[in-house]
Amino acid sequence: MKKFLLHHRMIVLFAVFISFAFGLKSKEDKPDKVYLFAYSTLKNNGKNGLHFAWSTDQKNWFGVGPEHPFLKSDYGSWGPTGKSMSEAFLIKDDNGIFHCFWGVQDDVFAAASSKDLMNWTRQSYIQAMKNVTKKESGKSIIQNIKVSKKGGDYTIHWKVDNANYASVTKDFKTYSKAIIDDNKVPQFSEITLQGETQKGTITEVDWTLIDSLIKSMESSKFRDKQDNVSPKSDSLLFVGLKPVTAQISIDGKNSKKISNMLTGMFFEDINYAADGGLYAELIQNRDFEYSLHDKKGSDKNWNETMAWSGNFKVEKANPIHPNNSHYALLTKSKISNSGFDGIPLKANEKYDFSVFAKGAIFTVKLIGSNGETLVEATLKPNTSWKKITVVLKVAKTVSDAHLEISSDGEVAVDMVSLFPQKTFKNHKNGLRADLAETIADMHPKFVRFPGGCVAHGDGIGNIYRWKNTIGPLESRTPMRNIWGYHQSLGLGYFEYFQFCEDLGALPVPVLAAGVPCQNSSDGGAGQQFGIPMEDMDEYVQDVLDLIEYANGPVTSVWGKKRAEAGHPKPFNLKYVGIGNEDLISDVFEERYRMIVKAVQKKYPEITIIGTVGPFFEGTDYNEGWAIANDLKLPIVDEHYYQSPGWFINNQNFYDSYDRSESKVYLGEYASRGNKFYNALAEALYLTAIERNGDVVTMASYAPLLAREKHTQWNPDLIYFTGNEVKPTVNYFVQKLYGQNPGDIYLQSKIKLSDANNEVHKRIGVSVVQDNASGDLIVKLVNMLPVAVIPSIDVSNLTTTEKANYTTFSGTPESTTARPISHTITVTAAFSKELPAYSFTVIRMKTK
Repeated sequence: MKKFLLHHRMIVLFAVFISFAFGLKSKEDKPDKVYLFAYSTLKNNGKNGLHFAWSTDQKNWFGVGPEHPFLKSDYGSWGPTGKSMSEAFLIKDDNGIFHCFWGVQDDVFAAASSKDLMNWTRQSYIQAMKNVTKKESGKSIIQNIKVSKKGGDYTIHWKVDNANYASVTKDFKTYSKAIIDDNKVPQFSEITLQGETQKGTITEVDWTLIDSLIKSMESSKFRDKQDNVSPKSDSLLFVGLKPVTAQISIDGKNSKKISNMLTGMFFEDINYAADGGLYAELIQNRDFEYSLHDKKGSDKNWNETMAWSGNFKVEKANPIHPNNSHYALLTKSKISNSGFDGIPLKANEKYDFSVFAKGAIFTVKLIGSNGETLVEATLKPNTSWKKITVVLKVAKTVSDAHLEISSDGEVAVDMVSLFPQKTFKNHKNGLRADLAETIADMHPKFVRFPGGCVAHGDGIGNIYRWKNTIGPLESRTPMRNIWGYHQSLGLGYFEYFQFCEDLGALPVPVLAAGVPCQNSSDGGAGQQFGIPMEDMDEYVQDVLDLIEYANGPVTSVWGKKRAEAGHPKPFNLKYVGIGNEDLISDVFEERYRMIVKAVQKKYPEITIIGTVGPFFEGTDYNEGWAIANDLKLPIVDEHYYQSPGWFINNQNFYDSYDRSESKVYLGEYASRGNKFYNALAEALYLTAIERNGDVVTMASYAPLLAREKHTQWNPDLIYFTGNEVKPTVNYFVQKLYGQNPGDIYLQSKIKLSDANNEVHKRIGVSVVQDNASGDLIVKLVNMLPVAVIPSIDVSNLTTTEKANYTTFSGTPESTTARPISHTITVTAAFSKELPAYSFTVIRMKTK
């Protein structure tokens, strides 16, 4: 099937393999059998994976690459000890299948299998010391894994704290209980390769296998070189290129239906996108629930007092709610909160201050950085917890104010909040207006939330539980963010659904598939293995309850909770994503199938979006597609972050997809940069996405938001500070596509004056029609350093005389280019020169 083939583009190698470089002088010198040496190194903390070398005599060795990775470890996080492979041991079984074993951190060893050493099965993680007591297992860090064979049994040997253990398997799927092992075990072989001594295993194989490995390595290197393009390389590639003429023929009758919701929004609480970002709360750590664990103890200042200063104690006795266990106690003192890099305030605007308090009278002030009091109010609480509110209005615009609470007596305070009254759509506990409006201007057809990695979290205890994010704010359960900060969860599932409704976009919640993020680093080996099966029924019910919360009647248990939150009308949920970039393991599949089948059974009307891993190829991709086909999932979620060259060279990526299989949601993609060249590469690729809109039903750039000075990921679509929104050039590409969608794709032909394929790849054309308005929309991308002179002809379709003409052009390095629109005649629009490095949208009515 196509999903298991390297079908993404035809690769033509321009060089013949130099046989002398690989130790052979001619075809006649190629033997039937050679020796394969498999090894891994400690370079890059052991993250470089499995390497190969070969020899005809076990004396002279030739590296394939020489250290090209043919298999990489997926276990653990991207920290110093995760994703490592050391002393990899390769064995070939009686059926000709290769099995690779290696040790990882914790009490686990890893394994994967392959027929050809290039395409590997899913990785398995065996808890080798699971049945060994702590006293026996010592530190529980497995080392020096080796494999031996006796009869039909294969024994895996390893060492922990100088004690030897073993486990037996017949099928490389089930393993016996670990036992003390005093038997003689096989030894690693040592060879010298490029002046370095390497430890590994030697296996006799057919020369054809080595030949395939070399070709695979060369092919990979060629692709990498081909994708490593830039404006500088373009200028060299196109030296002497003159303006290109392009005859574009559009046939109004030759059309097909495509998705009408291609452009959407992916929201994840990364880069302070929620607290300190889209969520309009101006007080940081309003509930005194920041914890050392948010940053895993790496920042001693990150605790319950974070963002607060002054003389106060943090207490836990008799809190306002068990889920919010800390509060501040002031005794004849004052405290202040700095917000998120200061509190921005606008002149003559009103702010809602609220606080849970008990005890003595206190004063609240907003104070400028120069010490000036901008506004103040005196509040009198009860002797028991009570929510108090007051409206504060300031007369001056400042960007770096702070909030101060003071008392001459003893007062306890919690849930200290300051909200602008002007939120998006004026909702209480709402969203920051300027950021939300910038998102709304993209006209997203859907919103995916609450994120990618955030959804399945850093370890089982950090899996995002939607039920913890609804209800009164003081009752919500805050949690550590996988990206290394804190989530108050004031922006919860109710607010996400409400935001979708306000945008006129369909909600697409994504839930964990019963396993945490494959990059988890929190909690040890158990975190890599998923929610215990005895707890999965409860988790599955949580998924089903979410659908009832969104769509159920007010008479249902969870529909009633939605109504109590202020929304008796259902949220019209149609899509649910299960899983995100998961490692497709046996543990994952068991839980994934359980969730999917439960949703299919109870809510057959819900469209389930499956997952096929974090990349556009490889084991997770292939295994994910196989499961999707077996479950007959309607849509799968593909992700890829690539260079601009990849997007230029892979415009045919979806051309060969089987139209009878699952559709695709391109849930996360970006070209790794916020320069105009990156934005154009994305615009170019999106012309191909529209061409394949009968397969790709949804697409969303990621990540969406990033607060300056607080980013964990680059690039991002929209940057911001406390009082400024800074959309990137990439944003305007998304905006132009979002504002100019179509549900009918018209076939077009293009004939260029230059036959160079590299020229052809850098000119993109997409023609769509919006069935509702009848508008015809032509999108033209020119990624060449010279102008393109078009001549557009439309047959079997009559247009009006005027067109809206939008040009988005700039230098490749520009970060400030902006689209310019005006009205011209259709005749002029169809022949107007396309500037070098430009994206043009022509929109006109049809008769």
